[in-house]
Amino acid sequence: MSSRKLTVSDIVGMKGKEKIAALTAYDYTSAKFVDRAGMDLVLVGDSASMVIFGHDSTRYIGMDEMLMLTEVVARTVKRALVVADLPFMSVHLSKEKALENAFKLIRAGADAVKMEWFDGCLEKARAIVNAGIPLVGHIGFTPQLSDMWTWRRRRGVDEEGVEELLREAKGFEEAGAFSVVLEMVSVEGSKRITESLSIPTIGIGSGPYCDGQILVYHDVLGLYEDFKPKFAKRYLELATAITEALKEYVSDVKEGRFPSEEHSFHMKSERKE
Repeated sequence: MSSRKLTVSDIVGMKGKEKIAALTAYDYTSAKFVDRAGMDLVLVGDSASMVIFGHDSTRYIGMDEMLMLTEVVARTVKRALVVADLPFMSVHLSKEKALENAFKLIRAGADAVKMEWFDGCLEKARAIVNAGIPLVGHIGFTPQLSDMWTWRRRRGVDEEGVEELLREAKGFEEAGAFSVVLEMVSVEGSKRITESLSIPTIGIGSGPYCDGQILVYHDVLGLYEDFKPKFAKRYLELATAITEALKEYVSDVKEGRFPSEEHSFHMKSERKE
């Protein structure tokens, strides 16, 4: 595995040759571990609204928080391509505002930005790409808006739905996006979309036929207990292990077992004449 910094061209060139491994990161520690593991793409996700700031939706994180998290992750990651989410309402109001916020994330250190699909998004996407900023599109379940509309939660489950998603994916591709995230799209739908695009698809809950896969750091490690997505494989249950370790610490303090001699310092001995 090469240790050099990956570029957008590297990610695009992996389509049909090598699966893209992607994960979210939000701070120095998570970014360090994710990059060390050999991830190809690291997303500073607006999922931080939930797993970092404790909200029940991604809609409650804004540009100030995203800029802070992006700066830390981008400074830490040495190999992976760093993509930052454009949060809710950062791109919806105007093309000029979308461009301004995309530039802010790039200035904070991101290599690219990600935009969720919404009606009218392609005008903003084109403006961002034309300004020289690499863009990732996001279709299917789009958390910023879908949580407000029950009928939007599952898409691509029938022929009409797949056609609609394919139009959206091709819209992002034609606007200049270098990749598209497919979230909670049927296996059949994601396979068809992946085969129809010249740019890579990165799936989350969308089956094995995408060009890559992304999950949330806290889901992979079993750190987030409020919600467990069906599509997320939990490789560890760190929430349980951490809780037990902290309980042991409390017990050691209460019972006087910590600090022990090995964790203590003493005055220097007096110098003898």
